[in-house]
Amino acid sequence: MPRRFGHFCQIAAATIRSTAAMFGLSYSKFDSMTYVIRYKNGRIAQEGRGLSFFYNTLNSSIVAIPIGSNDLPFIFNDTTNDYQSVTIQGQITYKISNPKQLAELLDFTVNSAGVYKKNDIEKLNQRLVNEAQAATSAFVHELGLKEAIRSNKAVEARITAGLQASPAVALLGIEVLGVNILAIRANPEMERALEAETRERLQQDADQAVYERRNFAVEQERRIKESELNTEIAVEEKHKQIDEKRMEAQLQRAANERQLRELQVQADIAVETQRAQLLEQQTANERQQADAQGYVLDTTLRPYRDLDWRTLVALNNNPDPRFNIALAFRELAENAGKIGTLNISPELLDSILGGPETRETRSTPDSTPPRGNQKGGR
Repeated sequence: MPRRFGHFCQIAAATIRSTAAMFGLSYSKFDSMTYVIRYKNGRIAQEGRGLSFFYNTLNSSIVAIPIGSNDLPFIFNDTTNDYQSVTIQGQITYKISNPKQLAELLDFTVNSAGVYKKNDIEKLNQRLVNEAQAATSAFVHELGLKEAIRSNKAVEARITAGLQASPAVALLGIEVLGVNILAIRANPEMERALEAETRERLQQDADQAVYERRNFAVEQERRIKESELNTEIAVEEKHKQIDEKRMEAQLQRAANERQLRELQVQADIAVETQRAQLLEQQTANERQQADAQGYVLDTTLRPYRDLDWRTLVALNNNPDPRFNIALAFRELAENAGKIGTLNISPELLDSILGGPETRETRSTPDSTPPRGNQKGGR
């Protein structure tokens, strides 16, 4: 049932449109982003945003101007001060702020189907692009190729300022919302040349970086060697100080030992001196004692000095017969000149030299008494 009803409505609408077209009537409806001006017999009968109305196609015309923001891409060529061609590519964002003023200059009339009778929107876009190129041309002519390629922001500012200050844009009732430069490029041959130059410069920078790194490594190695040498010098200085301290210690030790030896020698000298004094004193004491003993002996023996030895022997009163025989032999020796011949038998010598055993032997009955023959006179 709903499908049949919708089909019925479509048929009815088509019938109404065909009937209205027979009498010159039409219906138009526009959205809210379109400013509509309906002229009737050359005068404004109705205007505003988002209108919908019936009108007579025989005496009416409709102008529809889009008032929303539009993005206008552009691309144009220019020349730098070193006679190099560059291509500037970008986009202009704008909106129609005064549609009635724009409708006075350009034709935005639409037919009954809502299609523009003329393509004046292209005229509007071309005028904006021309104004943008005029605003940036003088600036680009002052730059070299390299500066122009790297001046996107400056070109954006120049185009924006030029469009906002342009009287033609103001007459069109256009408000510029923004300008974006997407690219500024040289021709392919110059791009390759610049790329080669850049590659060479980058290679030079790379080589310079390598050289700097090598120089840095050499410098670091030099610093390390200097540090090692300084360390060795410091170590040698420490060794020298240690040797000096050791020599000072040895000298001090030698001096101390010398002082000790000197003190020892002095002590030995003092001891020897005292010993010499002691020996002298002992010698003096012994000499004095010997002198005293000699004096005593001399004093003791002085009375016997002039006595005859015979007297002394007699005073001794020795009962030993051998002693007396010895005295007798001495007496004989003293008077040897008076004796002619003296015979002493072995038995007599044996009896004289023998001990008590000889006497005991003599005293036995079997023993033979000694005999002696004496010639001469005693």
